[in-house]
Amino acid sequence: MTDWNEEVDVLVAGSGGGLAGAYTAAREGLSVAVVEATDKFGGTTSYSGGGGVWFPCNPVLRREGVDDTVEDALTYFRAVVGDRTPAGLQETYVRSGAQVIEYLERDEAFKFQMFPWPDYFGKAPKARLDGKRHIVPAPLRAAKLGELSESVRGPLGTDRHGDPQPDYLIGGRALVGRFLLGLSKFPNVALHLNTPLVELVTEDGAVTGAIVERDGQRVAIRARKGVLLAAGGFEGNDELRQRYGVPGAARDTMGPCGNQGRAHEAGIAVGADTDLMDQAWWSPGLVHPDGRAAFALWFTGGIFVNQAGERFVNESAPYDRLGRDIIEHLDAGTATLPFWMIYDDTEGVVPPIKASNVPIVEAEKYLEAGLWKTADTLEELAVEIGVPAAALAATVARFNEFAAAGVDPDFGRGDEAYDRAFSNGEPPLTPIVKGPFHAAAFGISDLGTKGGLRTDTAARVLDTAGEPIPGLYAAGNTMAAVSGTVYPGGGNPIGASVLFSHLAALDMRAR
Repeated sequence: MTDWNEEVDVLVAGSGGGLAGAYTAAREGLSVAVVEATDKFGGTTSYSGGGGVWFPCNPVLRREGVDDTVEDALTYFRAVVGDRTPAGLQETYVRSGAQVIEYLERDEAFKFQMFPWPDYFGKAPKARLDGKRHIVPAPLRAAKLGELSESVRGPLGTDRHGDPQPDYLIGGRALVGRFLLGLSKFPNVALHLNTPLVELVTEDGAVTGAIVERDGQRVAIRARKGVLLAAGGFEGNDELRQRYGVPGAARDTMGPCGNQGRAHEAGIAVGADTDLMDQAWWSPGLVHPDGRAAFALWFTGGIFVNQAGERFVNESAPYDRLGRDIIEHLDAGTATLPFWMIYDDTEGVVPPIKASNVPIVEAEKYLEAGLWKTADTLEELAVEIGVPAAALAATVARFNEFAAAGVDPDFGRGDEAYDRAFSNGEPPLTPIVKGPFHAAAFGISDLGTKGGLRTDTAARVLDTAGEPIPGLYAAGNTMAAVSGTVYPGGGNPIGASVLFSHLAALDMRAR
């Protein structure tokens, strides 16, 4: 038996997409406690540049006259995910996302807008090449959120470089802010920062609450309806990454420092089954002067070369697909870290990257750290980065021929809609001709691990026999990803987090 210090209907561990569960529970009349391990709300969601959700046929898209159908979207999703995750789970995700937006838009705290973002497997059946399955939260003026705005994690420039807080919350921060704004209306909600989950409490096989740590003291919180674990992944924990075989290092993740896998371990301790524990949401990462590789996309030029001075991937592929290709080459020994982006002086010494996520600082710092190299000729640049001079010159000459022809027969750069998303629909094949020539060091980054506790379609956590553990739910990166080993489209991770947190709260209401 446990002596409870506090009692609520619903306990939510984590404050990113899991806030959807807290909001839904509170709106449905349940009392809620949110416990966040760090000093800021938002988790990995708050670091998302767009904060988008992949919810086909939702009200925002319907108002814009988008002619998509749920059946087409489901055909696409199943084609790329395959049978790696249960068909029912996939169907729930694709069919139910629109309902969440309908639910949220009844509250003036929530505003969304269409932001076209092509599906990531453009050759799959029923892929939406115009990107009209994706919406983002509208920017939110910080003043509207009041003092709570100072408690929202990010942006990355603030957290990594000390940049001033902007007047508007955008992207993932806007989504988190809007959930906090919605929650502020309800008197039955308690939000706790610096309160990590320690362990779950069970009685007769059911989860009845949890032990958290607050101000150095253990606090037992009873959850009459259930506990939702939505505390992110374990990307910040090198020991767990090694245990489960997740490539890369905690140093290079885009997840916040609090994502240590406590919720995963708490769930496993009470019998939860797991899946996809060696998986993450991958991306190439520009290496910054602090030594960390950070997610970067939107390349307007440049090619990647390996230690042989040769291209080895489609540099414009969707970032998770690109990251996985890079990891395969690392495993095979056909690429090593760092690998290099080769580019010319068209835009100067700064690499042709328009979305570095972690802001690029003064060029001198990269040059001093040996992360950016410059030389008058490609042969001299090859010496600087330690690759064969003749091979690098030949690689660039071959690529320039492709650029002139507008076709990349080696790696298909530009063959899919996403490849061309940042080049006005044209093949992203920019010749490398203007000296001096430059190289920028790259590594492998991730947006968080995606392995976690197995759940059913109501987000109920399953035990190793496939049966729900009463009172326990999971969503976000604490839940084994509905998308399996792939990343179907922008907004899929946050969308799944929001949806399954929402469904968990509805199931708890019905208990």
